[in-house]
Amino acid sequence: MNLTVALFGIAREIVGQPSLTLTVPAGQSAAGMLAELRTQYPALAGLRSLAVAVNNEYAAGDVPLHERDEIALIPPVSGG
Repeated sequence: MNLTVALFGIAREIVGQPSLTLTVPAGQSAAGMLAELRTQYPALAGLRSLAVAVNNEYAAGDVPLHERDEIALIPPVSGG
């Protein structure tokens, strides 16, 4: 199945575009998708944390993904 993933902050800079389409097996979990992205873009693995949001809610790693889900990668943010 094809997933469209929106990228924000440093994740967007690492990948070099605001979103990407990723082909994964049906029933792929959020953690599985993130692991695949870290393989394709090794610099993502260097981030201390990287949250996955599915349909506007933070998702646990075991959440199954569906082709029509709105998926976003949200890197850590710093404030001051």
